[in-house]
Amino acid sequence: MSAPDPSYMRRALALAARGKCTTQPNPRVGCVLVRDGEIVGEGWHQRAGEAHAEVFALRMAGERARGADAYVTLEPCAHHGRTPPCADALIAAGVGRVFAAVGDPFEQVAGAGFAKLRAAGIPCQAGLLEAEARALSRGFLSRIERRRPFVTLKLAMSLDGRTAMASGESRWITGPAARADVHRLRAEAGAVLTSSDTVLADDPELSVRLPEAEAEGWRQPDRIVLDSCGRVPASARVWHGAVRRFWLTAAAVQAPAGVEVATVPLDGDDRLSLPAALAWLATRDVNEVLAECGPKLAGSLLRAGLVDELVVYAAPKLLGSAARGLAELPGLERLADHIALQFISAELLGPDLKITARIAGRNG
Repeated sequence: MSAPDPSYMRRALALAARGKCTTQPNPRVGCVLVRDGEIVGEGWHQRAGEAHAEVFALRMAGERARGADAYVTLEPCAHHGRTPPCADALIAAGVGRVFAAVGDPFEQVAGAGFAKLRAAGIPCQAGLLEAEARALSRGFLSRIERRRPFVTLKLAMSLDGRTAMASGESRWITGPAARADVHRLRAEAGAVLTSSDTVLADDPELSVRLPEAEAEGWRQPDRIVLDSCGRVPASARVWHGAVRRFWLTAAAVQAPAGVEVATVPLDGDDRLSLPAALAWLATRDVNEVLAECGPKLAGSLLRAGLVDELVVYAAPKLLGSAARGLAELPGLERLADHIALQFISAELLGPDLKITARIAGRNG
């Protein structure tokens, strides 16, 4: 098999990224069909239950798909779900070769797509721009491979690391551009996780309220509340809206209509077991969660090693030592005991600085 051209896979990845706010719980997938050095078809998966990327690309290509090279960001599916197998569609169209960025670990695929194609005489190759493709579908891959969602912890702070005044006042530490960016993070994650402390203190809605959200058909995120004692009232705004809502608790609660309750065991500190909570969310097809919470839950997630990525918005303000801190972490006696981070990016959003970091040694 002659070498593939990475530029076509980059195009497929760019197409796949168009589904960042709409494809959950499915992966983000793009497909490009190339014949005689020309793109003859392309497409991306837009929404769960609708046609996959390969189908859109094949429709565009028509008869020109015969003998074409297919560049796909994820192994073509081989099973009948809500749509027919894409491997069958590629075979029927007579494509010449298939280049995939990542093999699909979903148990009903897991190499079966490649096997079908090869059995039909179509050469396949995986691994082209694999890291980029994995980053794009990190939530889906985390849910399948690790049996838990990918966790992003979002924090907003003053430059001296404070998240609220001693009274609890926190609106607004950051400016409009940073707050709009948080709405985009909610849409891309597809689920927002918070605590009963935050709901009781702030009564947040945790929805996406941007003009482009409705115009482009973005999916409103699932809302997840960790509430060991069942303190959140039925009137809380987090329960409003026609979205999936999950109440994770160890108490007997009477849920509002449409809210799904899950009983989660307590850990040794009489708090909800965070690993058990995330494992349950994976069974409900939650790929990613954006944790928007206070210092107590933020510290617990960090201590448990469950944070995959941090997004910190730093405002050019100093709030003083009496203000509330960023995360409740135990005091350390040795510098060597610190939680090591790796900075990924930094950018200005209006007057504020957005910093993205990962736990050192952990891939996205």
